[in-house]
Order: sequence, then C-alpha cells, then structure tokens
Amino acid sequence: MFFRQKKEEVRPRIAAVIPAAGSSTRMGTNKLLLPLDGIPVLARTLLAFEQCLLVDDIIIVCREQDIAPYGKLAQEFGCTKVRHIVRGGQTRPESVLAGLNACEPDTAYVAIHDGARPLVPQAVIEEAITAAMDTGAAAPVVPLKDSIKRISDGKIIADVARDSIAAVQTPQCFDRALISTALKEAIAAGAALTDDCAAVERLGTLVTATSGSYRNLKVTTPEDIPMAEALLNQED
Repeated sequence: MFFRQKKEEVRPRIAAVIPAAGSSTRMGTNKLLLPLDGIPVLARTLLAFEQCLLVDDIIIVCREQDIAPYGKLAQEFGCTKVRHIVRGGQTRPESVLAGLNACEPDTAYVAIHDGARPLVPQAVIEEAITAAMDTGAAAPVVPLKDSIKRISDGKIIADVARDSIAAVQTPQCFDRALISTALKEAIAAGAALTDDCAAVERLGTLVTATSGSYRNLKVTTPEDIPMAEALLNQED
C-alpha cells in the first residue's frame, strides 16, 4: 500500500515596512540614530523584526539623505532581511505606500511599524501578524491608565469611559492588497489619517485589536531615551 506524502503548508510571504522618514524636529537631531543603551534606536527596531520568524523581508522608508546611513546601519547589525531602503513621500501615507510598492511581488501581508518604537516585544509582533492573516487587519492596543475628559473652550465638559477606548500602537498589520488600496484611495481623497488603520477603516473594514505592551513606547522627545533605557535595564 502506498501513502501519499502530505504536502507542507506554504506560509504566505510577510514583509515589515518601517517608516523612518521623520525629520525629528522635536529631538533636534535624527532620533533614530541616537544610542539606546549603546545601540541606535533604528537598529533595535530592525533587530526586532530580523528575529521574528514570521517576517521574511524588511523595507525601510526614509529621507533621501538617510538611505546610505541606514543601509550601513542594517549591515553593521546583521539585519539580513532588509531588502530595500526607499525614499519616502511628503506624508506618512505616501511613505508607507512607497514601502508597500517596494515589497516583493508575492508579499501577502505587511506589518507597518514605527522606526521609533525599538522595544516592541516579539509576542506583540506575532499576535498582530497572526490576527491580520485571519481577519485582514489588526493592530496592538493598550488600555489607557489616566482618566479621560472631553474638553470645550478650556473647560472639562464630560467624562469618557476608559473601557471604550485604547491607545493604538504598531505594528499595524494588514492584507497587503487591502492596505494598498486603502492608502491609494485616502491619498486621492486628501483624507487626514491618524494612522494606517484609519485608511482601511475608511473602507468599512474593522481592525482586530490585539495585545499591545507599555514597553512598546515611541521615542519622540529627549525624555523618552532615558525612559526606554530604564525599560531595557528592567528586562536585564
């Protein structure tokens, strides 16, 4: 009797798109090259996706003058999954779309992650990607710790229930065709987007909320560097 050999399931190709085109005006320098416990912020971000078994390729989107330095950085830290470093657009949606267009043709899903979020845990990446593969769109969220109020003319006018809102993080993960279409339509309409999820929400697509992490902070101001280093030391 002969048994037919079971075919191995082929996992769809997944790319991480890392927007790193910000001018860092609030930091007064390129925040992505600042050392975070001895390793540049962007290098830590790239390494998080380099180490993720679900991610096949990494695309960096940045300013023209940063292409060479970022390429050198990726090589120095052994980020072999970095396939392309492309010039961003005038807006974040345009930059993300440039990254999507640089993905390999057979890329099925993308994880769009801020270059300035260097401490993203593997569990956060994997859960968001896995959920997007199931539903088409997913993003990590964390509950808000502070009380939230609605303000009008400098006065508090109402409470906002914390159990109905959350802070959204990255990576925001999508079916590649879905987010590409959503961004193109949003750009054509001149829509103001707060994040990448907003693009697919415009099309009526619901985004699955996955578990975020308070460690997954975004380095935006000088005060964020010592805070991030403290989190690293806690891990050690």
